[in-house]
Amino acid sequence: MFNVAVVGATGMVGRKFLEVLSERKLPVANYYLFASARSAGTTIDFMGKPHVVEELTETCFDGKDIDVALFSAGGSTSQSFAPIAAAKGIVVIDNSAAWRMDPEVPLVVPEVNPKAIAGYKAKNIIANPNCSTIQAVVALKPLYDAYGIKRIVYSTYQAVSGAGVKGYNDLKGGICGEAPQKFPYPIFGNCLPHIDSFLETGYTKEEQKMIDETKKIFGDPSLRITATTVRVPVFHGHSESINVELKQPFELSDVFAKYAAQPGIVLQDDPANLVYPMPITAQDKDDVFVGRIRRDYSVDNGLNLWVVADNIRKGAATNTVQIAQELMNAWESGEIAR
Repeated sequence: MFNVAVVGATGMVGRKFLEVLSERKLPVANYYLFASARSAGTTIDFMGKPHVVEELTETCFDGKDIDVALFSAGGSTSQSFAPIAAAKGIVVIDNSAAWRMDPEVPLVVPEVNPKAIAGYKAKNIIANPNCSTIQAVVALKPLYDAYGIKRIVYSTYQAVSGAGVKGYNDLKGGICGEAPQKFPYPIFGNCLPHIDSFLETGYTKEEQKMIDETKKIFGDPSLRITATTVRVPVFHGHSESINVELKQPFELSDVFAKYAAQPGIVLQDDPANLVYPMPITAQDKDDVFVGRIRRDYSVDNGLNLWVVADNIRKGAATNTVQIAQELMNAWESGEIAR
């Protein structure tokens, strides 16, 4: 049995961590919940008993035999406190962007590159990818393995919950005519082609994250990728149009068969009956939903996909818990020495 800490336990993603953990029943003896001073002292009913949230401090991990810490408290908090936890022998699985592109920190999606988990020993940290990247690489994995990928064009339609509570409240308040507090313009009845800050290249940080993280997860810097990420007036669930140029020819029937057999993917593709993935049907689900699969006749070996997932579950909490689950399984089996 293991002991697990949840850092940022009272936030939107932190509470989803607790929900997913309660469902998955990991081999955990004790849970410790941490948050900022503002939330310290809060009592959360979890796993059948009350847990008092402790303040996250430089000494809060002392005297506790913690094996794994799930972090979802923001990048600056992770940069400050993840190394403190890691120095005490705790393996940190971090949901922020702080460690994703560190060459000594594995960036993991269990359905795609589970073996990368073993690389945690360099810094005792594992990074959880960006929510939009996670669902994309799960959908691309069967294609990459079977045919190879030459080029990817990402176009995303991302829910306001991806911007946290303030983003969620901007849509909720915008319905009532309130001015936005998080976004630069109203999101209700609108689309914003602007997620995170702009870079000198004209891309946003969100777009560059998808490009860089996809290459790292597949371990393939030769991939040619471009991206446009858009915030849309949807509360939960990111949608993505993914255009892929494969290296080898394919039969559509084979592509459908591969998606139907792929763990973690639900194939929803029946145009005659208007069956395709949507955010409202992906909400509260852990799977990645794939549909609208069709050839792109404008290039050789081109393919179009429509990919949807719950950004707070699979795009954040579930993927993080899955990493912890894979790590514990590897420890128990002896595949990875503790």
